[in-house]
Amino acid sequence: MRSTLFAFIAGLVFGLGLLVSGMANPAKVLGFLDLAGAWDPSLALVMAGAIGVAWPGFLLLRRQPRSRLGLPMRWPTAGHIDRPLLTGALLFGAGWGLAGFCPGPGVVALGAGQPGALVFVSAMLAGMALFRLFDDTRRLR
Repeated sequence: MRSTLFAFIAGLVFGLGLLVSGMANPAKVLGFLDLAGAWDPSLALVMAGAIGVAWPGFLLLRRQPRSRLGLPMRWPTAGHIDRPLLTGALLFGAGWGLAGFCPGPGVVALGAGQPGALVFVSAMLAGMALFRLFDDTRRLR
């Protein structure tokens, strides 16, 4: 129950941060990604601020075997770049550039009732289900 409450609070703070920063606004995101057009660099400041705030916390947490809630810390273990990583990054970037949403802001926009968010989140969930099906089939071979 305690971890669920903290997860809810963390998700709420994350979602509010996305709304306040403009990350849940596809027009703002597409303006940031449009380097050849009317480029809007304001999201670069949001990104730099987020990294500046999170970096010291991550450095401290990397030394901890368990979270403050007593849960084991799970850090990525892969240290190489491979085809699945590159394919996923390309698909993620293409989807972000086409829709103006990435998963977090898409869910926030859906909750805020923004037009287009339902289509994006539905397509995202369908893509996740297709990947699961593909990955399960690949593992059975």
